[in-house]
Amino acid sequence: MSFATRQALMAEIARRRESKVIAYITGDRENVNTRIAPDVLPVFYRHLKSLPTIKRLDLFLYSRGGDVLTPWRLVHLIREFAPEFAVLVPFRAYSAGTLVCLGADELVMGAMGELGPIDPAVVNAFNPKDPLNPAAKLPVSVEDVYSFLALAREVAGLEKEDDRCKAFLLLAEKIHPLALGNVHRNYLLVRSLATKLLSLRRNPPPPQQVRHIVDSLTEKLYAHNHMIPRREAAVEIGLSVTYPDPELETLLWRLFEDYQQELLLDQPFNPVETVRGFPVDFEVAGGLVESEAGQEAYLFSGVMDQRDPDGQVNVNILRQGWRRISGGVV
Repeated sequence: MSFATRQALMAEIARRRESKVIAYITGDRENVNTRIAPDVLPVFYRHLKSLPTIKRLDLFLYSRGGDVLTPWRLVHLIREFAPEFAVLVPFRAYSAGTLVCLGADELVMGAMGELGPIDPAVVNAFNPKDPLNPAAKLPVSVEDVYSFLALAREVAGLEKEDDRCKAFLLLAEKIHPLALGNVHRNYLLVRSLATKLLSLRRNPPPPQQVRHIVDSLTEKLYAHNHMIPRREAAVEIGLSVTYPDPELETLLWRLFEDYQQELLLDQPFNPVETVRGFPVDFEVAGGLVESEAGQEAYLFSGVMDQRDPDGQVNVNILRQGWRRISGGVV
């Protein structure tokens, strides 16, 4: 299908929900994946300014996650233009995507809709080196650190303060103390962000429910790749989830399938399959923001050069970033 076809689907969704729709898709293809990041904020600003008067903004979202601070700024930006804000989740809205959902007045999840834990894995200059790539740093999961300390206390039975200090010192021998400090800071940050995002709703949950939601998404799922279906989100975690009617469910899934086809989601980027000679320039989209106002794509541009005798192809990405493709966004 085409952008025009997706615009027609978004228009029908908007008609049924009496809203304006912006779609934000971050691609998860190997080598050209994109994530929720601050560079999308000016893109959203252009779309929001270009749309007619907005009473309700529906954000059609697909993402594996990204920068945990961007949802806070993005939700605030949307609320500058829209008194009511909803997120439409046809499939995945993980990690930072889940944080965006926490800031919405309404969360519409299809039968395939999934949220994810918001426990971040952090990387800074003091993290351990990757043994397979000394130039890279290993991410440290916030919950892994806290689980180790809980293991020492609850399973190993280290009740005495001296014993717990020894366990911490053992951990600090493997992970730099400043990296551990960064882990704790991010633990506090993500809990604070989740709490504040929930408070932005038109009808915020009561404090006890907020604590339960935040605890559930940060500590009680035990695996960062845990997939949270809509029933678990509503019944066990306590989020207010709307089930779309069958017609809306069909529209949401059709729109997702078109994005899946457009961006080749879940398929590794392998431009060599379509190349007949070298060197050759290439350009591939890794993410999209679309609305009735137009289309902007996150594009990777570069050159492929077959240099090695064994046929190894060097893929060099020279430029990447958001670019307006069509429409009247200003």
